[in-house]
Amino acid sequence: MNTVEIRQQIKEYVDQLSPERLLVAADFLAYLAEKDDNEATEELLKIEGFKEAFAKAKKNVEEGKVISVDQLQRKY
Repeated sequence: MNTVEIRQQIKEYVDQLSPERLLVAADFLAYLAEKDDNEATEELLKIEGFKEAFAKAKKNVEEGKVISVDQLQRKY
């Protein structure tokens, strides 16, 4: 079963749920989405030098030291 088929199957199940069960399903899906986000964050934090590079990038953005996508596309 591919992703599109899985999403369609989930939609069919969701359409059959009572309002109470729909809330439970929404909470569970929110939990899964948050867990994915947390796992991705943990993976990034394991990369050597990531925290420092991210802090520097945030500082550059705050100071306006950025290049627009248009400028990058023209340059490369």
